[in-house]
Amino acid sequence: MDKTGVIVVSICVLLLGWWFVEQNKIAQQQARYAAAHPAAVAQSAANSTASVAVAISTPTAPVIVFDTNAPEQTLVLTNGRACYTFTSRGGGLKQVDLLDYPETVSAHWRGQVTNSASVASLNARATVPVLAVLGGENFIGDGNFILTKTATGVRAEKNFADGLRLVKNFQFASNYLVNAAVRIENTSTTAMILPAQEVVVGTATPMDVDDNGQVEGAMWFDGTTAVDQPLTAFSGGMGCSRGTPKTEIRAGAGNVYWAAAHNQFFALMTMTKTNEPAQLMLARPVTLPLFQNVGVTTNIVAPKGIQTALVYPAMTLTANSAVDREFVLFAGPKEYRTLADIGQKFNNHADQVMNFGTGFAGFWGVGSFFAKLLLSAMNGVHDLTTLGYGWTIVLITILIKLLFWPLTAASTRSMKRMQALAPDLAALKEKYKDDVQKLTAKQWELYKANKVNPMSGCLPMLIQMPVFIGFFTMIRSAIELRGAHFLWATDLSKPDTLFMIPGVTFLPFISTPEGLPFNLLPMLMGGAMLWQSHLQPASPGMDPAQQKMMRWMPAIFILFLYNYSSGLALYWTVNNLLTILQTKMTKTAAPAAATVVTTNPALTPAPKKKK
Repeated sequence: MDKTGVIVVSICVLLLGWWFVEQNKIAQQQARYAAAHPAAVAQSAANSTASVAVAISTPTAPVIVFDTNAPEQTLVLTNGRACYTFTSRGGGLKQVDLLDYPETVSAHWRGQVTNSASVASLNARATVPVLAVLGGENFIGDGNFILTKTATGVRAEKNFADGLRLVKNFQFASNYLVNAAVRIENTSTTAMILPAQEVVVGTATPMDVDDNGQVEGAMWFDGTTAVDQPLTAFSGGMGCSRGTPKTEIRAGAGNVYWAAAHNQFFALMTMTKTNEPAQLMLARPVTLPLFQNVGVTTNIVAPKGIQTALVYPAMTLTANSAVDREFVLFAGPKEYRTLADIGQKFNNHADQVMNFGTGFAGFWGVGSFFAKLLLSAMNGVHDLTTLGYGWTIVLITILIKLLFWPLTAASTRSMKRMQALAPDLAALKEKYKDDVQKLTAKQWELYKANKVNPMSGCLPMLIQMPVFIGFFTMIRSAIELRGAHFLWATDLSKPDTLFMIPGVTFLPFISTPEGLPFNLLPMLMGGAMLWQSHLQPASPGMDPAQQKMMRWMPAIFILFLYNYSSGLALYWTVNNLLTILQTKMTKTAAPAAATVVTTNPALTPAPKKKK
């Protein structure tokens, strides 16, 4: 890899490596727990096929259980794109099956779909339905509502002994939207003091056994920016900042316009219809039942989910009065065009649930801009050419390389001129090694005489870095790549594992509890990087230790990106091959030798040392 490429991606690789280290720690902790508590794991597996009580706990409230003695009533409705299952237990939306998004096979070595569901399901295996109202016994009772099918949707009703009445109405709309209303009514003749209410947004869950849940998050929008709380936030954070694991996270100060429970490609989002904000966003980690395959457990570690809710403050409800709250529910894919239309319609930036990154992770908005631009370009090229998304990534990579070709070529020529100055620079360093100020001045005289700018290599770096970050985040979040095939890769959003080498579970970063996956694309990527690094001359004056480190850079990249999405490995492999082609073409077109204008530092007397 050339010097510019290394600088462009080094920071990203360090962050990615940090993330992988933390992910590996969490996986090891979960595996140790599973080994030490086999009974708990077995019970979790049993729960996945049985009707269980719904337990909700808060730091200040006792455990509350939905009464399962009464039979569960369900209503199933579909609008052609999604199938909605409503439940009487909690009076909400139990599960959403997305009919256009089937389960995918992640690799050849698995052979068959590992989840018994045939389509992607949201809030699956969660114990609390969407739009359940929690917060204490006042809103729970036995937890069972009466469901009624209406002309446009579903109504859930419950009357409590003290005169409290809860009514929820659901009406279907387009673009995976459901209009919902919650009415809290006091039918008694006395005032009623009610605690804070938690309106459940939903639970982010892993999609299959290959989903480690690390991309799950609870997100909320404060009117300007969406803030994400990833799964790692509940384990105490990462690295040196790791603290005590959290049982819940509360965020916001009367400015929560929407909240979402999301995983890598799908989201459950509850938006306040009139843009009247909720008080807080509340998120809790939950343990989910194990995945099953025809009654046989396919993973040993209980997966984790994140339950998210909108919180409204405690209130006094006067006699024969009611409070009404209206919401718009989104339960669907994180497809940018759809979410952008929703955000524009409701003026609430719903597309930020794509989680392209903010701050440094999103290059302070620049990376997010390029992620949206590249995603739109990829979809445009795909729609125009009808190519598969694998070939679309190849074509987009070629177009980006052509766009930056003149800039990169100029940088390469500048590096060659710098290389020609290496002997003179070495002589200057030796002669003025005791006078840094004089050495710097003489170096700049040499650069000026030869019309070389040592900073010229920074311009391609600065321009290409946000593009690379944009491509990185776009490929990570693009649902279009989920299940997309390319040659031997069956899913460009996951590693292209051809087979598993059993027993090799001890290698950091790349091993899994099932063994060592054989991923071909990252190996091709590393080979192309190694080839490229041998074609690039070392920068003049570079320390030999740094040169050796540059030679080992491909191995570091393979280590960190080995189990990342095959779509990213495909992009980076094609990019490296194009860089190799450009390097060879630049060498062919370059003059045989460079003319060096030197001040002949050997004739210049060295400064006298001070005694």
